[in-house]
Amino acid sequence: MKFLRVLPVLTAALAVTLSGCAAVPTTSGQGPGAATAVIPELAPGQKVSIRWESYNLSSAGIFGDTTRNLVAEFERLHPNIHVDAVPPQGGTNEIAQSVQRQVVAGHPPDVAQLTFADLRYTASDLGAQPIDKLVGRDEVRKLFNDGPHPYAPRTAVLGDVNGTTYGIPYVFSTPMLFINDDLFRKAGLDPANPPKTWDEVATDAAAIAKVPGTSGGSYLACLDGPSGGDWCLTGIVRSAGGRLLSQDGKTLPWTDPETVQAFAGVQKIAQAAPNALPNLSGNDAQDAFLRGNLGMLLTSAALQNAILKSSAGKWQASAAPMPGFGATPAVPTNSGSALFIMTGDPAKQRAAWELIKFLTSAESETTITSNIGYVPLRASLINDPAYLQGFADEHPGFVRPNVAQLDRLEPWVSYPGPNYQQIRTLLNKATEEIVFRGADPKTTLSAAQTSAQALMPK
Repeated sequence: MKFLRVLPVLTAALAVTLSGCAAVPTTSGQGPGAATAVIPELAPGQKVSIRWESYNLSSAGIFGDTTRNLVAEFERLHPNIHVDAVPPQGGTNEIAQSVQRQVVAGHPPDVAQLTFADLRYTASDLGAQPIDKLVGRDEVRKLFNDGPHPYAPRTAVLGDVNGTTYGIPYVFSTPMLFINDDLFRKAGLDPANPPKTWDEVATDAAAIAKVPGTSGGSYLACLDGPSGGDWCLTGIVRSAGGRLLSQDGKTLPWTDPETVQAFAGVQKIAQAAPNALPNLSGNDAQDAFLRGNLGMLLTSAALQNAILKSSAGKWQASAAPMPGFGATPAVPTNSGSALFIMTGDPAKQRAAWELIKFLTSAESETTITSNIGYVPLRASLINDPAYLQGFADEHPGFVRPNVAQLDRLEPWVSYPGPNYQQIRTLLNKATEEIVFRGADPKTTLSAAQTSAQALMPK
């Protein structure tokens, strides 16, 4: 549970530290869209060194290699800016905690890659800088909208809090249902007709679980809270018409009938047959799928390249959009992260902005999607032969369905207040009790809701 652990001992120190931060020098313009708090451009030849903390660097292989290669290319294009790219202190399970500890110590990273679940806390408590005030709102809009490949509209606002941009969406994916075609056929199922509803997932998972030697019929990454997998739990609940956080951000409607229905639907998969939904950690389930021993895996499309590589010549893989409830369209939510400027130094802020522009450019997104598998936030790249059209055409069942879900995207829930990770922990424990131990969904969610609501800001 390390990923979800809060560090309450740091809260008071953090408040004192941030209260003493110097304000950024500002200039004010006149009229709509005028720049406010604009940081100066770097002088010609001005040398700046910044530290970027990226959780992608905690992973071996294509995640870390791709990130390091992007940094090297940025430094080649910006020889006056040095980027010290480092993983979180404590590893991938302590992403926000790593930044929090450094803020308290007075030495935060200049740029931080933090998950969308951390968004509200990063803006309100960790001291993330309001980017549209640092560089001007017009400059932020230019990053999102200028050129032939703008951000997909629903993705551009994912780093906003109350209309202010604190994070620039960087890497994420929608949930995809990856399928082992071979196990489908062995179970008498047609992989060309994948399940479109959670009831169908339950039926197909029960059939696959009976195939000799299989590890299980299905697994949902949403069930592994300690690794941050609850991002797609938001989508499952929203697909049933429920919510995990009220629209005004003040209450936790976990006992609403639609929300309870969503949890009951996942429980139904686990109860469809022995091993229809095995009680595994997210990592163990992922490993089982990559070995070809698991029938279905709902997870981030960022895993697609690893799946294609692992299955090549051994078993056939395919993918489908996230299932829904009945005839109601599914509501996909995003995984992943945004880039936040944490430094108060104007020169470092400008260097950080240059790095963010580079990392979110059409060229960088092409590299990230083709090497790792994250969805391109500049969705039209998949129709441009100079960028991702060739890659999308080569893997038609993987890339285009993922991009298509951006039109229905809703954000990963970010709970308000310093206790947000404790709230996530309570929901994750309730999910585990319901799905793997057969607890009554409404009773279990009611108890968790009572405890969690007490942790919400008053």
